[in-house]
Amino acid sequence: MQKFNVTGMSCSACQLHVEKAVQNVPGVKNVNVSLLTNSMTVEGDVSDKEIIKAVKKAGYGAKKAKEPKTDAKSNANSDERDSLIDTETPKLFKRLVKSVIVLLVLMYFSMGHMMLHFPVPSSIENPISLSIIQMLLTLVVLAINRSFFINGFRGILNCMTNMDTLVALGSSAAFLYSLVSLFVIINMVYEGRIDAAHSFFMKHIYFESAAMIPTLITIGKTLEAHSKGRTTDALRGLLELSPKNAQVLRGETEITIPVSEIIIGDIVIVRPGEKVPVDGLIIEGETSINESSLTGESLPVSKKTGDEVNAATVNTYGFIKVEVSRVGADTTISKIIEMVSTASSQKAPIARIADRIAGVFVPAVILISILTFVGWMLVGVDFSLAFQRAVSVLVISCPCALGLATPVAIMVGNGNAAKHGILFKTAESLESAGKVKTIVFDKTGTLTRGIPEVTDIYPYETGDDELLKIAYSLEIKSEHPLGTAITKYCESKGFKAIDTTNFEIKPGFGLTAEINGETVLGGSLAFMNKESLVLPKELLDKAEEYASAGQTPLLFSKGEKALGIIAVSDEIRPESIETISNLKKAGLNVVMLSGDNERTAKHIASRLGINNVISNVLPNEKSDVIEKLKADGPVAMVGDGINDAPALTSANIGIAMGNGSDIAIDSGDIVLERPNIKNVYYAIMLSRATLRNIKENLFWAFFYNIICIPLAMGVYQALFHLGFEMKPAVGALAMSISSVTVCLNALRLNKA
Repeated sequence: MQKFNVTGMSCSACQLHVEKAVQNVPGVKNVNVSLLTNSMTVEGDVSDKEIIKAVKKAGYGAKKAKEPKTDAKSNANSDERDSLIDTETPKLFKRLVKSVIVLLVLMYFSMGHMMLHFPVPSSIENPISLSIIQMLLTLVVLAINRSFFINGFRGILNCMTNMDTLVALGSSAAFLYSLVSLFVIINMVYEGRIDAAHSFFMKHIYFESAAMIPTLITIGKTLEAHSKGRTTDALRGLLELSPKNAQVLRGETEITIPVSEIIIGDIVIVRPGEKVPVDGLIIEGETSINESSLTGESLPVSKKTGDEVNAATVNTYGFIKVEVSRVGADTTISKIIEMVSTASSQKAPIARIADRIAGVFVPAVILISILTFVGWMLVGVDFSLAFQRAVSVLVISCPCALGLATPVAIMVGNGNAAKHGILFKTAESLESAGKVKTIVFDKTGTLTRGIPEVTDIYPYETGDDELLKIAYSLEIKSEHPLGTAITKYCESKGFKAIDTTNFEIKPGFGLTAEINGETVLGGSLAFMNKESLVLPKELLDKAEEYASAGQTPLLFSKGEKALGIIAVSDEIRPESIETISNLKKAGLNVVMLSGDNERTAKHIASRLGINNVISNVLPNEKSDVIEKLKADGPVAMVGDGINDAPALTSANIGIAMGNGSDIAIDSGDIVLERPNIKNVYYAIMLSRATLRNIKENLFWAFFYNIICIPLAMGVYQALFHLGFEMKPAVGALAMSISSVTVCLNALRLNKA
């Protein structure tokens, strides 16, 4: 995927023009342009030069964005940080100040003198002099805001009109009309019709409107740029987490160098209170690390020699030495930033509505403006009034609000999610998560802590030692969490494993092997039944007792002899019950999916408040269950992202539980950095809030244009005889306010 920075875009029409221009380049498979970040991503086999050429041909500018590197001289976040600095607002503010100063002088000579009778030198107190002064001051304002006219008329020449086109046409029309009127006034004075010249001057000179239109639009643009800048605050906050310098041991010498110069294998020293600059392993020292910047977990995590630490986390009290394992774009924090940045710059499916309208919006407005002028002239109104209404239509129409409605909400929603340790991989996942009807939870490691422990040992016609020794010899070769619990228990008791041969794992069922020529088995009751092992009623009753208590009974045998049961239990996460309750209140159908036997699964589910339980499901069968549930509506699957990968992929939305050091589980659409399922509920609620915000923004954008364009046309005045007459300057102000409103509404998501 290639990334580019695009310049010259002012509204959603510009965005659409750039997309179409690049999409038509042979070899381009997909292109996505973000009006909010002025960026573009392109997929396909095509050179940078061809893409840049296509963008320039469309009337805009483009350059290849710098890509993060992973070599010794890289700083993965510096370019990203620089690209998010709000450079647009200061430029617009300077332009605005200059425009306002000149406009105030202009207004003094127009409205101030003519309406409020402010004094002016007697030598220029005539319609010709006043008109010329206004014209010259207007030219200064137009020159200050020349970008509107350059971009606007270039769009007309390239048959790619945009918001700047509307501003340029409206302001230029007012200026040219006033210029023609000036010549008429000169002719009247030449003929000696002084009174007529004064009267004509009062009615037909619109120089102040020509200057006021770009000035008021610049006010809106400045506020809009500031609001857009605030939407990237969360992403900039992530970028600022990583320290810029680090203390590194080179030989026996400790030196301070930029983080960008650290290489894999370096030894970094991190003192109490300092941020960890890179990802690596502790080779000396013990401490506690505050990982809240990555996982949102406020409690520090104890770390010792051999443990991994991540960049942007904080060393709370111990002196540690860290051997660097990942630098630059490979660090966890950089991957998080990349994921958030990518999702924020993408389009949500709902944005297609605005895109389709943006493609015809500006040409349609120009046509409406022409029809407005012609229509009013045909019904016999004064030329000046018809012209005023036509110009008002041009400057009140706002394609910006349409273009910003979706991306500002997506950017703010993603940033807010990132602060809570929730990573939406795409804009589509942010939109779609709130639409799910059913949410399916894997049990182990999701609803439970995922760290099972041995709770009971029940030997049958043998001693504890033999049962545990056989179980240990089998489970030591297994990677299943239940087997790991038995292994840890046996190791804590000092058992030694017996050599086994022909070891085999039966996924979802159990283990088989041979010890001294005898077959040994270990696993679930279903596995034992499948192996045709006859179990005594006493063992069956005990297994049922354990299962009824929410424990998982694992049975073991040697030859034809049953050795007994080891019961293992996994503690329910303290936040699980509250989260399940909240999800049900939110109208979701909650399902628990487990490989446990039916009794154990139902016992756990009852404690959690889950009514719909699907048990005895093998890992490879989970995706089939998801497909069946999808018949009733969109399904979200919550799992650990490894054993549940097929189910996560099959679901409409896959939510992968992460741990802060592995934030890119490929199978999930959403990654929870911290294994706290409260964030499942928050992710869904945030998605709903974001989608609602997008709809509000789109409604405002449509409502504004639907209401205001007829108002500017004079339709309401004609139908309802209203006394209000829309002036071009008022239309320009309304247009500015509409874009700012959309941005401010999106910022409300920060409080979600």
